[in-house]
Amino acid sequence: MARKQDSFYFDTFISCAECAVKASRILRECIDDYNPDVLFKELDRVHEVEHEADVLKHEMMNVLLKAFITPIDREDITLMSQCLDEVVDKLEDVVQRLYCDNIRTIRKEMFEVVDIVEKCCNELLEMMKDFADFKHSKTLKERIININTLEEDADKVFIRNMHQLHTTVENPLEIIVWRDVYRYLEQCADACEHVADACERVLMNNT
Repeated sequence: MARKQDSFYFDTFISCAECAVKASRILRECIDDYNPDVLFKELDRVHEVEHEADVLKHEMMNVLLKAFITPIDREDITLMSQCLDEVVDKLEDVVQRLYCDNIRTIRKEMFEVVDIVEKCCNELLEMMKDFADFKHSKTLKERIININTLEEDADKVFIRNMHQLHTTVENPLEIIVWRDVYRYLEQCADACEHVADACERVLMNNT
């Protein structure tokens, strides 16, 4: 029974990461074929994924509350769950921002950031698969480093895009709107790095 319960936590981490990948793909599809007049449909799609992630998180917390022995510290399970949930939340925030601010056209600079965020989420999923056997994985540390590097790339692009926005756009409202979009996108990469940091913490405490 203990082994089955241990597997539950790691399997759920993987399922949560799969939600992040789904949400990143919806964002990608949304901007690749951007149509502001049907954006509410994309918002519904990403919200369904966010709800799926929330259900997984609540199920894990319910099991954790009743658990006597856990494979890693309870605090680490809680932290990992919260960090994974944050990734999906941040991705939904980006689509919400596009919809709420009634953005009619996508700035080309957004595509590079979405590329990085999508790579972060894909790497996040692979990291969670490795994390299921973290004591023996030969690639988990590499996954953590990869996500850290991608987050640094997102930071550099964010700074460049913000500078370009403030030096080439004259409309104050457009600046405010896109500044928010860029910040939310950068926070998606930050959220992935928070999961990587939580993984690294578990590694440090258990190996």
